[in-house]
Amino acid sequence: MKAAVLLGAAVLALAAPVQAEESGARPVLRVCQDPNNLPFSRRDLDGFENRIAALFAQELGWDIAYTWFPQRMGFVRNTLRAKEPGTDRYKCDLITGVAKGFDLGATTQPYYHSTYAMAYVRGSGLDGVRTLDDLLALPAQQRARLKLGVFGGSPVADWLLAHGLMGQIVSYQAQSGDAEEYPGQIVERDLARGAIDIAFVWGPIAGYFASRAPDHRIVAMPLASQPGVRLDFEIAMAVRFGDRELKEKIDALIARNRPRIDAILREYGVPLVDEQGRLAGTGPAR
Repeated sequence: MKAAVLLGAAVLALAAPVQAEESGARPVLRVCQDPNNLPFSRRDLDGFENRIAALFAQELGWDIAYTWFPQRMGFVRNTLRAKEPGTDRYKCDLITGVAKGFDLGATTQPYYHSTYAMAYVRGSGLDGVRTLDDLLALPAQQRARLKLGVFGGSPVADWLLAHGLMGQIVSYQAQSGDAEEYPGQIVERDLARGAIDIAFVWGPIAGYFASRAPDHRIVAMPLASQPGVRLDFEIAMAVRFGDRELKEKIDALIARNRPRIDAILREYGVPLVDEQGRLAGTGPAR
């Protein structure tokens, strides 16, 4: 279901937030998001961060408005910390997806806990590979032929280096300079067409694009952390430092709406990790 369906009366025309506030309309939840980064957010409001932001606005009884900027270098400077020209008002007040410990804003409590995953094409000789240890256990000749897609700087890249697999890596940039590029293309495009054999990627990306692949031909396996290699992380939201009131509101919304948030995440194929670090439902995403 498109997020626009859920917004209902909470949708505020993007060109009109200033006029609405000045005329005494409802408060506005101003959200900072990437316009082209499924499954997280997109300008057509089809990402799960769009859906959750819409849920929060609905719960608050507020309107919602977006500031769009690619989540690359300068994202915070051009969104959360940027003011509307000629005013003292910031462009937006809430970033909807940051790692716990994010240091460019005040973070809320985490609203989900996920992990890295590996994705491959069903029937390509990898159907028994469910863990990193399974990958190492493949016959040496088969393993040596694999092209392994991974984002530079990810913890999986460190694991591949430690196990002598760097020579087989196809490296991807986490932050491309092209706003039309997005991380999910590693699965949606390159894995699907055979440019790589395995994509190692943040679990929400792997789960989403695997679940929407034609004929369920892509498998996404969430990966458990290992001693010395942490693969699971908690994700929170962020407001400006000092915006205590909004932070408290968002914290309360997260706590009160956990079942509804989890339902949205599962709809998007996000692999979830519990408080003990255990994968919740470790079967392949289809």
